[in-house]
Amino acid sequence: MTTAEKVSRRKLSLLDLAADLSNVSRACKLMGYSRQQFYEIRRNYQTYGSAGLVDRLPGARGPHPNRVEEAVEQAILDHCLAHPSHGPVRVAHELMLKGVQVSSGGVRGVWSRHSLLSKHERFLRLEKSVREQAFELSDEQIRVLERFSPEFRERHIETKHTGDLVAVDTFFVGTLKGVGKVYLQSVIDCYSRYAWGRLYTNKLPVTAVHVLNEDVLPFFEKHNARISTVLSDNGREFCGRPDNHPYELFLQLEEIEHRTTKVRRPQSNGFVERLHRTLLDEHFRIMGRTKWYESLDEMQADLETYLKTYNYNRPHQGRNMLGRTPYTVFIDGLPKNDDSDTEDYKLAA
Repeated sequence: MTTAEKVSRRKLSLLDLAADLSNVSRACKLMGYSRQQFYEIRRNYQTYGSAGLVDRLPGARGPHPNRVEEAVEQAILDHCLAHPSHGPVRVAHELMLKGVQVSSGGVRGVWSRHSLLSKHERFLRLEKSVREQAFELSDEQIRVLERFSPEFRERHIETKHTGDLVAVDTFFVGTLKGVGKVYLQSVIDCYSRYAWGRLYTNKLPVTAVHVLNEDVLPFFEKHNARISTVLSDNGREFCGRPDNHPYELFLQLEEIEHRTTKVRRPQSNGFVERLHRTLLDEHFRIMGRTKWYESLDEMQADLETYLKTYNYNRPHQGRNMLGRTPYTVFIDGLPKNDDSDTEDYKLAA
C-alpha cells in the first residue's frame, strides 16, 4: 500500500468516526485533525468521491493549456536528433518552412521535458540512438573486428575428440656448432595436447612428412584412432600445389583434411605456439645452459625424454585440461567405439 492510499484511508476513517460519534470536534481530536481540515476533507469527498481524498501535489494538474501538440513535439524531437547543434530559434524557423508552427519558447519547453536543453545532451541522445541501431557488417568490417577486437581475439579453437584437429609447425631452435641450423618439426593434438617433435637441420616438406609418418600416425593407429584435420601455417614445407607437393600428397593419401592459418596470424595456431613456449622455458633454455651438444642425435634423445615427461607425467594447466596429463585426456577423448591399447601408459607409469 502506498503512502497516498494510507492517507486516504485515514481521512475516510475520520469521516466515519465523526458520523458514528455525531461530534466533529471529538472525532478531529481523536484523529489529530483540525475542524477546518475536516470540513475540507468532507467537501472534497462529497464533490469528487474517494478520488477527492488523495492529496494532490502542487502543479500536478495535467498538461499546461499552452503545451504544444504531440505531433509538433515529435517533429521537434526528430529535428534535434538530425541536427543536435541547432538552437531553439533555428529549429522554430526550420519547422516553420516545413509547415509546423511553433515558437522558440515551445521548442525550449519540449527540450526541457526531455532533458535536452544543452547541446551536449542532444549530442548524447544522437550517440545513443546510433548505438542502438542494428546493421549488418560487411566482410571487410568483420575482418577488422577480428583483428583488433578483444572479444574476437579471445575465441578458442573447439575440438570434439582426440584426433579431431592436429596442429603442426616448424620451430627454429638455434644453431649448433659443427651441425648448423636446427629446426623442430612439432605436432600436437589440439584436444588432448599430446605432443610429438623431431629435430632436423632443414625445414623441407620431407621432414614435415617424416614426423607424421614415423611418430604421429603410428601412435594413432596403435590406439585405433585417426586424424581428421591438420592445421598448419602457410610455410613452404606444408603448402604447395596439391598435385606435386609431398606434404599435400601425403595428407591426400591418408585422407586427412588440410587447413591453413591466416597469413601473419600465428594466434590462429595457438596450441602449437604455446607448446613452443613450453619447450623453450622447460627444456631448450635449460639444456642449452647445462649440457654441451655435439650432435643432433643427443639433442633428439633429450627432447624425447622431456616429451615423455610432458605427455605422461606433467599435469597440464591448459583450457579444459583440469590438471590432467595429455595422455590421460588422449585416452578419454577417443571415440567410444574405439578400443585403445594402454600398454605404453602402464610402462610410463
